[in-house]
Amino acid sequence: MNLGNAHYLEQQQRRESSARTYPRKLPLALTEAHGMTVKDADGKTYYDCLAGAGTLALGHNHPVVVEAMQEVLASGLPLHTLDLTTPVKEQFVDELFASLPPEFASRARIQFCGPSGADAVEAAVKLVKTATGRRTMMSFHGGYHGMTSGALSLTGNLGPKREVSGLMPDVHFLPYPYAYRCPFGEGGEDSHRLSSRYIERLLDDPESGILPPAGIILEAVQGEGGVIPAPEAWLKEIRRITRERGIPMIVDEVQAGVGRTGRMWAFEHAGIVPDVLIISKAVGGSLPLSVVVYDESLDTWQPGAHAGTFRGNQMAMAAGAAALRYIREEGVVEHAAKMGGKLLGALCEVQQKTGCIGEVRGRGLMVGAEIVNKAAGADALGSYPAYPELAKTIQRQCFDRGLILELGGRHGSVVRFLPPLIITEEQIEAITGIFLEAVAAAEAQCGVLQEVCG
Repeated sequence: MNLGNAHYLEQQQRRESSARTYPRKLPLALTEAHGMTVKDADGKTYYDCLAGAGTLALGHNHPVVVEAMQEVLASGLPLHTLDLTTPVKEQFVDELFASLPPEFASRARIQFCGPSGADAVEAAVKLVKTATGRRTMMSFHGGYHGMTSGALSLTGNLGPKREVSGLMPDVHFLPYPYAYRCPFGEGGEDSHRLSSRYIERLLDDPESGILPPAGIILEAVQGEGGVIPAPEAWLKEIRRITRERGIPMIVDEVQAGVGRTGRMWAFEHAGIVPDVLIISKAVGGSLPLSVVVYDESLDTWQPGAHAGTFRGNQMAMAAGAAALRYIREEGVVEHAAKMGGKLLGALCEVQQKTGCIGEVRGRGLMVGAEIVNKAAGADALGSYPAYPELAKTIQRQCFDRGLILELGGRHGSVVRFLPPLIITEEQIEAITGIFLEAVAAAEAQCGVLQEVCG
């Protein structure tokens, strides 16, 4: 018996940790979910453009995924296997390797990790430190890699770090090419050119104060950092720079992978191959699973160098294999690229009709709209200050109208769209219509001057 949102939310507030996040912004108790929509305990239906922070590539309860889970339950296979192998596990590895570029898959090794992407990040750090004998790591401004100690050390966001001492030492942050808020104050094409030049000179400078790194970790599209796609030319340069200097290049595709960006893997847009690939979220077909796939030359660690009790989730492997197979055979990646273009175009139209969106950007079905305060005036690049209060109001106006969205980026001012990859044109029209209404209502509520964005 459902007792309504208020009952469940009161119970949650009374019993759950103060660290809970989503219920504070999205106050609902979920009771039903199918495809692109969810229903709450009050019987209200929402379009879900959060989709488990990108976990639900095929949406909620996709029949192919559910059937795979049911087959495992009916088969008598063990559900818990540590890292012992099973036919289900081997089928998952087959499907995953088939999804990778052949030149990567032919030299690949895989490490199954604990259920979260953060654990895979921890494993990747251990891997490259062991293989290189070095201790320094390099990450990027705006990067997000998780909330465990090592992963948090590599994350750009200062908020979760403020109260935590003793994070992993020898981590150095590099400028990520973010044209709208260029770290060099230049913008445009210069943003990525200056970034790659700076990194190359830094690595070659014997007076830089930074020891040669064990690895460089990056996202080909920064997600939590504000949906910032790395220019393809920049990714090619970082790959060249790291390869020439024998530095393992780690690409974190926990959120951007499995078709999200309109390619199976986001790094493929640049035609490169990383040394280490971190995968989680959608790879488990909606269930917890994370892996690290890496070049065999790095496979120098010893048995037990990275372990975890829950490395053998058979249902997640079965669901993941089924999802990967369906995505490959049914043209889901191509569909995501097409729908992503339509979503980006529709949001650009919203930008033209409202006065608070500084930039719409993204790749595939990983799209963001940066909310800005035009009344405060632009900087030398023509970029306006972030407007987090308005972004929160827009999120709440969307929620009240039946659309679930998340915020991210600097000051939480980027409205993020992460719908299931099976979204239709009609659903894109519906959600962008709601978004337009919500932005207009939020602007009126916050007293924003209406002006057409040029």
